[in-house]
Amino acid sequence: MFKRVKYLVLLISIFGFGQSKFSVYFEFNQHLPNQQSIEQLKDWYSNKNIEVLKIEGFCDSTDTKEYNKELAEKRVKSIQELLQKNNVALSENIELVSYGKDFNRSEIQSENRKVIITYFDTEKDFFPETEIPKGELIKRIKEEKKSLAAKFQKAKVEDYIRINNIHFALNSEKIIPESYAILEELYMIMVVNPKMVIKINGNICCNPNPAATKLSYRRALKIFNFLKGRGIAQNRLAYNGIGSNFPIYPIPEKNEEERIANRRVEILIVRK
Repeated sequence: MFKRVKYLVLLISIFGFGQSKFSVYFEFNQHLPNQQSIEQLKDWYSNKNIEVLKIEGFCDSTDTKEYNKELAEKRVKSIQELLQKNNVALSENIELVSYGKDFNRSEIQSENRKVIITYFDTEKDFFPETEIPKGELIKRIKEEKKSLAAKFQKAKVEDYIRINNIHFALNSEKIIPESYAILEELYMIMVVNPKMVIKINGNICCNPNPAATKLSYRRALKIFNFLKGRGIAQNRLAYNGIGSNFPIYPIPEKNEEERIANRRVEILIVRK
């Protein structure tokens, strides 16, 4: 039980110190950032590993609640557009929130005229998106690795083989270290079946937007590049990002087991 709690605390930390925040400040009644913040923003988004998860807009206590809400929305939008213009990665599930003056304000009014950007560094922050305790996760990976070769042996052309234990870091195509055992097994299957051609399909959970396929595409590409890098000929490999268009369970999922089932890699046997 202690190990489970400890592991979940690590996962939950993505909502604390795992994420970083960057504040942008504004002059009175303005929706574009002040000059000092613009210069600081330039330095900040020069880090190309950033992915923005949330943008929150705030105002001082001057004027009406409705006006400040509208001004906060404009501030959020101006920062979003500025980030997009400078090719900063925005999460497919980005949150845009406008508080106006309805928040725990500072007594210093200038500190309230701000936007807070919540982000993580894809090179530094590494948090598995699964809530499975680590011991259980390793057990599942080992079990799937043992059964994978038999699944490929039985499969026919146009069959799909579902793999549920290639796990990734939160909002990223980074594969968690434990899951490389599955990739190594997949590589060996390709080696001992030299005529086999496959297509790697990435699927995600949770997102009801059918157009949100970028993350699943990057994850399928990551697996493609792993196999290609190990020497599997490129003409034996293809990949695609499916997003959440073909969930096993309806979205939103009811529990973590359903999210894991939807968040999967499927291998299509093209030729054998």
